[in-house]
Amino acid sequence: MADPTIPTDHAPAERIEGPAGGVLLLCDHASNHVPADIALGVLPALLDLHIGYDIGAAALTRGLAARLGAPAVLGTISRLVIDLHREPHHVGLVPALSDGHAIPGNAAADRDARVTRFHIPYHAAIEQAVRHDRPDLVVAIHSFTQRLASGGDERPWQVGILYNQDARAAEPAIAALRARGLVTGDNEPYSGRELNATLNRHAEAHGIPSMSVEVRNDLIADDAGVVRWTEILAETIATVRTALSRQR
Repeated sequence: MADPTIPTDHAPAERIEGPAGGVLLLCDHASNHVPADIALGVLPALLDLHIGYDIGAAALTRGLAARLGAPAVLGTISRLVIDLHREPHHVGLVPALSDGHAIPGNAAADRDARVTRFHIPYHAAIEQAVRHDRPDLVVAIHSFTQRLASGGDERPWQVGILYNQDARAAEPAIAALRARGLVTGDNEPYSGRELNATLNRHAEAHGIPSMSVEVRNDLIADDAGVVRWTEILAETIATVRTALSRQR
């Protein structure tokens, strides 16, 4: 189910306030909400799977925002309506197929209308947060499924750190997580050099260190898991910020 604290009036972005000059948290796939005027043509149960949203990511982002006293921006729309973590021209922006499931209502969708309604204001909210908060680190929170229904091997990682060209944050994060004995992917379960749209635009383009954190979704599917990973990632982020301060 969608996080019940995600607003459903449908502003495309939710903002959590926090002090400027520190960490800015982002969560592109926080909600599985589908507006009443959009018919995807799928069974409602599919929206509760990883194809509908990043399971546990909203709760983890909120936990980190509270633990760190950090600002955050969360998406409020299902990735099946429009994937906010894609460039506007990306073929998967309004998916016709997701992990083997057809999304028939998207076949004739007005992509431009969805970009205008959801994608542009969501990214404008992040841009505003970057200007206002002047973060020294941007961290995007995601979750991933252990095995895709459409096939492929079981993913062995508990957590992955993704990045594109700027590895200033990723390298100390990977080292810190592995030092805890966690099975940590380096640009796994997929590569940030291939898919890093939000951080490319809002962090790397501005020279701000950043990383995307992918936690296996069964590990954050309940309150206990969220609490555990909030502590793990809060400590990891603190380690990263220390490492970054030494690089300045």
